[in-house]
Amino acid sequence: MTAQAEAERRLRIAGRAVARAGFVHAYGHCSLRVDADHFLVSPSMPLGLVPPGAPCHLLRIDAPLPENVLGEVRIHREIYRRRPDVSGIVRSMPPHVMTLAAHSAVPVPRHGFGTYFHPAPELWNDIQLLRSDEAAAQLADQLGGGRAILMRGNGAVVAGGSIEEAVVLTWYLEDMARVDLAGRAAGLSGAPTPDAAACAARATWAGAIRERMWDYLTVDDPEYRS
Repeated sequence: MTAQAEAERRLRIAGRAVARAGFVHAYGHCSLRVDADHFLVSPSMPLGLVPPGAPCHLLRIDAPLPENVLGEVRIHREIYRRRPDVSGIVRSMPPHVMTLAAHSAVPVPRHGFGTYFHPAPELWNDIQLLRSDEAAAQLADQLGGGRAILMRGNGAVVAGGSIEEAVVLTWYLEDMARVDLAGRAAGLSGAPTPDAAACAARATWAGAIRERMWDYLTVDDPEYRS
């Protein structure tokens, strides 16, 4: 298998994983960096319907989007341009994240998974789809060096050091939102959130934390292999 074929296999698995987790439906897309100049983006179809072997789109980081690629993929391009540390991106609509973002709110760290987003994810406070290079660049600038940005009424974008990490972080972000919303609904308040040092110590990848969650989310995939 060539390097690009292997990268496409990983990307298809990632897309189906976020679909099975309920984080995308008809909309949503994933990408991974191939090298300094190129990235792959998932096929232009619902991620849960992508069949094994379906070709992905190979795009240049420094070029306009082709007409057959979804418009919001320019978000991925702009993040890759700014963040050499990012090699995987997930654009999804997890339900608890959607609820908070629709109310112009973001979750804060309340438990272990939330610490990966200390002090809190960014919020893109605009309900419009990002269909211009200018808007995509502004969103990427607002994300800065962070791992996630919520989009008002429109889900979230999560950036990771690999596509596997981006998928895992998307699951963490949704669980962070779930815990935050549950606490609000129960009227819980007053508990301090972990400080920066505590969050940095907890937000570790040691002990195969990322790998175990990736295996959990992808084990039934038709192209999965451990």
